[in-house]
Amino acid sequence: MYPVEKDKPNMLKFSQAEGFLPQAEMLEIKKQRVNFSIGVPKEIAFQENRIALVPEAVGMLINNGHNVLIESNAGKAAHFPDHEYSEAGATIVYSPEEVYKANVILKVAPPILSEIEYLQPRQVVFSALNLPGQTEEYFKRLIARKITAISYEHIKDKTNSFPVIRSMSEIAGNTAILVASEYLASPEYGRGKMLGGFSGIAPTEVVILGAGTVAEYATRSAMGLGALVKVFDDSIYKLRSIQNRVNAQLFTSVLQQKVLLKALRTADVAIGALHSIEGRTPCVVSEDMVKEMQYGSVIVDVSIPQGGCFETSRVTNHTHPVYKKHGVTHYCVPNIASRVPHTASFALSNFFAPIMNQIGDSGGISAVLKMDPGIRHGVYLYQGIMTNRYIAESFSLPWKDIDLLMAAF
Repeated sequence: MYPVEKDKPNMLKFSQAEGFLPQAEMLEIKKQRVNFSIGVPKEIAFQENRIALVPEAVGMLINNGHNVLIESNAGKAAHFPDHEYSEAGATIVYSPEEVYKANVILKVAPPILSEIEYLQPRQVVFSALNLPGQTEEYFKRLIARKITAISYEHIKDKTNSFPVIRSMSEIAGNTAILVASEYLASPEYGRGKMLGGFSGIAPTEVVILGAGTVAEYATRSAMGLGALVKVFDDSIYKLRSIQNRVNAQLFTSVLQQKVLLKALRTADVAIGALHSIEGRTPCVVSEDMVKEMQYGSVIVDVSIPQGGCFETSRVTNHTHPVYKKHGVTHYCVPNIASRVPHTASFALSNFFAPIMNQIGDSGGISAVLKMDPGIRHGVYLYQGIMTNRYIAESFSLPWKDIDLLMAAF
């Protein structure tokens, strides 16, 4: 009970005790919005056909007060001509020197050495990192430019997952089945066989190694065509999870060699969809096991960027995507999403455009990094300071914790 003073009315005493009397108004401190320029250079990495922003997203950013510079023909490979960008309000520039004058650079592939020379101090670069293909010299050159570099494959969302990796994996999973279907029906590389199931005909058998996002969408596509799908993974949790996600009772098994070999012997298609968080993907199918597969069957090794999970896999490209080994057709293109650049570009743009607006609304990249731990997780360079411990230790580079840097700035 609160003490009651005799010289004050009870209601007033109660209000004072409970804090119900009028208080000084606490006004919200308004964030200072900023407009900035966004540069989208033409991708010059080998067979990178995607673009980071589609015309519709550019129009939205222009309407929000930002300036977008598009290098001429940057969207050509993804079937977005220059006039669509100019009609959306973008400025078309005709040299990399001009596009790299922007405050923020949006790329798909990581900057190659010749592009690093265009980068300017305090510039922000969003791109892939593709860590297995980088060197110590590469990171030293980036550090020397004193930029802030953000790897989109390391950015997290509110569910603690990796949204860009997931969207590209969804596309890769679907595309892997479409690619397999194309080559399985080919008289040169396959057996003239349709992928699916039909009345009175035994269904096509598809073996999928892995139970992550790529495997999930490959499974959905294959089952949608009527194929019989068998999924293998080391994790019982993942196998149970993929059954729940596709809402079907699949044939699932842990990676036991005898069980896997039995499945491969009758398989028409094998999809490599294993993923390693760091380092090389485990090679779970030996050359002797590939020899046991049917003549004219098809392997699509989506894991090839990390070395592949078939011993007979070797890197191919979109110009020469397949080869035959022991009578089995192998498709081992690392950048499989670039086979469908129009769709993949929309997926990337759906991710990048809201982040650009978030940067503007929050008052700049530093404010966003302080507030958003998901985007902060993607930072590996902050104003020329290495902030990714794994990269630093891999290449013997000094580093500082990004959380401590944010507290200091």
